[in-house]
Parts: sequence; structure tokens; C-alpha cells
Amino acid sequence: MTRIYLLRYPKDTSNQPIICHLVQRYEVEFNILKADIRPQRDGIMVLEMKGQKEKVVDALDYLKSLGVKAERLAGKVHRDESKCFQCGACTGICPVGALYIEKPSMEVTFEVEKCTACGLCVPGCPVRAMNISFDPATKTGTPA
Repeated sequence: MTRIYLLRYPKDTSNQPIICHLVQRYEVEFNILKADIRPQRDGIMVLEMKGQKEKVVDALDYLKSLGVKAERLAGKVHRDESKCFQCGACTGICPVGALYIEKPSMEVTFEVEKCTACGLCVPGCPVRAMNISFDPATKTGTPA
């Protein structure tokens, strides 16, 4: 199982070797895609985790026990329906087929479970209808 998560660190955990423990205790592989963690401040990290499903679930429980909030990043990918005109440009660049054209309706469909939140669809959209938000205050609209 491979998933990309947005982790929100409370400031009191910024000095702990949390990711190191994920590897040692839960045998999950990880790839840090983005991190903004500073001493005594809340932080964020975009982390790709790979491992057996039950070990990933245990690792997420560990993070939760420390107050680290983990959200699937795919849930942060959104499409502004007022801008999207179903051109399908995003479907050609989505590397995992999460965005595809449904036939015969020719509507662009999004399968959130397939999405790895790589973000390629964001700059690939000619009218900027696709976006990824890390802001917890941002209302989640219709998933892309």
C-alpha cells in the first residue's frame, strides 16, 4: 500500500524523531516530498508511506497518539467546477489514471483512491481549475 499524507505537527513534537520511529517500529518506507518543520512551531510534512496495510495503519495510529494529524493528500486535490470545462488536459498527465474521461459521456472523472496527489494536474490545467490546498482553514469543495 502506498499513500501520500499531509502531516500536521503540533509545535511540541517538532523536536522528536517521529519519522525515524515510523521506520524502526512499523517497518514502513517513506519519501518526504515536502516539509516545513521548525522548532517550537506547528509544521507540515507531505510524506509518501509504503508498507503492508496493517503496518501503515499502525504507523498512522502512532502519529495520532503524538497529536500529529495525518490526512490523505488526495483529499486536498480539488477542482473548481465553475472554471473546469471538461477539456481533459488533466487526464493526459495524470500518471496513475485517477483522472480519466468517462465514455460515452466524455466527462472528466476523478477516483480519489487512485490519486497520489503528485500535483501534475495543477499546472497542467489550462484554466487553473485544479488545486491542492495545505491550508486547514480552506473549505474542501467538490473533490476533483
